[in-house]
Amino acid sequence: MKTGSDRKYTPEFRAAAVKQVMDGGRSVPAVARSLEMSPKTLANWVGRARKGQVLVKREQVRPVTELEAEVGRLRQENARLRLEKEILKKRRRTFAKESM
Repeated sequence: MKTGSDRKYTPEFRAAAVKQVMDGGRSVPAVARSLEMSPKTLANWVGRARKGQVLVKREQVRPVTELEAEVGRLRQENARLRLEKEILKKRRRTFAKESM
C-alpha cells in the first residue's frame, strides 16, 4: 500500500471515509487508523465536506488519446537523440585533441 504524498485516493474512497466520520459518529483519528491514512488528510476532507466544498480539488485527468501518447513518445525519443548527438560531438572533439 502506498503511503505519504504519493498516495492517490479516489473520490469514492474520500466520500466513504467522510461518511464514516459524519454519519457513523466515529472520530477522525479512529477512521484514519482503520483506513491506514493520515488523520490530517481525513480532517481536511471532513472540514471541506462540512463547508459544502468538493472533496477533490483538481479535476479528474482525462485519458490520453493514441495521438497524444504517440506525440509524447516521439518527444522523448527526440530528446534522447539530441542528447546522444551532443555526447558524440563532445567525444569527437576529445579524440581530435588527443590525436594532435
